[in-house]
Amino acid sequence: MAVGSFMVALGTPAPDFALPSVEGKTVALHDFADASALLVIFLSNHCPYVRRIEHGIGALTSRYQQRGVATVGICSNDVSTHPDDAATHLAEQAERAGFTFPYLVDESQEVARAYRAACTPDFFLYDGQRRLAYRGEFDAARPGNDHPVDGASMQAALEAVLAGEPVPEPHTPSLGCGIKWKPGNAPDER
Repeated sequence: MAVGSFMVALGTPAPDFALPSVEGKTVALHDFADASALLVIFLSNHCPYVRRIEHGIGALTSRYQQRGVATVGICSNDVSTHPDDAATHLAEQAERAGFTFPYLVDESQEVARAYRAACTPDFFLYDGQRRLAYRGEFDAARPGNDHPVDGASMQAALEAVLAGEPVPEPHTPSLGCGIKWKPGNAPDER
């Protein structure tokens, strides 16, 4: 069953994090202090919604990296129930999809809860002051539809943020596989 984004309030500050990457290196929010914007994407390897757009994510984030936008991917799924989301498989996904950004593992799921991530993919775009400027879909492509993977919604949001302008609303929620929470960790269980 598909789950949509929680649509966190715009202007919310980026929660802090320090997580291991799939390469074993710790990456923290402060590592991106010099970036003109920060895109935080909650991802997974197994989800067909992510698989449908993963190459588009790789291409778009690489283009905007050249313009000073930092991206970080985070997988928060419970690997005991979804072993395809273990770090070794995430590293394979990063190579397959052309991800040039750090791909982090949120084993405790604390970071997903702090960001109020609901699904994979779930996108959070922060401006230069690390205030939430956009949360919503990458584009209209979904499993089973013919919409192109063009990143249109995300590209429009990035352009607005880089121009110092608000991203026009409404923002269409992202849609994907619900985060695979460990028992007791789901936002509605706490």
